[in-house]
Amino acid sequence: MNRPRILLTGASGQVGWELRRTLLPLGEVIAPGREEFDLSKPERLAETVRRIRPQWIVNPAAYTAVDRAESEPALCDTVNAVAPAELARAARALGAGFIHFSTDYVFNGDKRAPYREDDAPMPLNQYGASKLEGERAIAAIGGAWLIFRTGWVYGGHGDNFVRTVQRLLLQRESLSIVDDQIGAPTWARAVAEVVAIIMGRYAAPEALLPDSGIYHLSAGGSTSWFAFAEHIRERMAAAHPGRPLARLIPIPSVQYPTPATRSHYSVLDNSKLRERFGLALPDWKECFALAAPEFGL
Repeated sequence: MNRPRILLTGASGQVGWELRRTLLPLGEVIAPGREEFDLSKPERLAETVRRIRPQWIVNPAAYTAVDRAESEPALCDTVNAVAPAELARAARALGAGFIHFSTDYVFNGDKRAPYREDDAPMPLNQYGASKLEGERAIAAIGGAWLIFRTGWVYGGHGDNFVRTVQRLLLQRESLSIVDDQIGAPTWARAVAEVVAIIMGRYAAPEALLPDSGIYHLSAGGSTSWFAFAEHIRERMAAAHPGRPLARLIPIPSVQYPTPATRSHYSVLDNSKLRERFGLALPDWKECFALAAPEFGL
């Protein structure tokens, strides 16, 4: 019996890197590079999908340069909205399952309580708007699909907040970190493992049809960027006693202006995922304890 084919985009990204490993037990993972499968050229995607004929398309690839997106809105929309729509159409035409990833940036943070999937989205920046447009296109196309919203992602592969803080703690005498943005730091590997478990429960993509929809998938609990940086610093101090580390200074967002407006509150409510699939990620501190060896902590 032939193993199912899984077309994976964005395998060099944080979540994609982890998915490339976690999906291996489920089938033949085909992860073309950007030169072969470029989401900025969506008109070419369907032909490649038809040639590969996957049973699943898993799409963690995205335009994630949040600030640069403000000056590159067309490219951001193409990668985050137009291309996912093309993939969703191609998946439906083949009877394949489509797994897509979205973001907490679809919300504006005014709620000040964990966001549920049915809360009204209201993105504050171009990146969030493009991801929301992609979500809506996928839902309108239909078929067998799942969208997982996550946020504050970090992992051992690629650039992220943890790597940046570690580097700057060693380079500077003091480091100012925003203290009025609240979210849940989420380990990329934990996200990939949950997605693989869920995909493994479906003998065929069409079995996914009744469960198609949007699900929040992030670590439990919440913290600020400053408190997360403090936690990283504490672990660095314990792992490398005596090494001088920068002093951390909490600041409000207004003292760290960026081209793209950020939400002050982006915690996601994961209860729908838990109720439907019986799965949930631990508190963010527990997740980070599991991820810490990747960062030498």
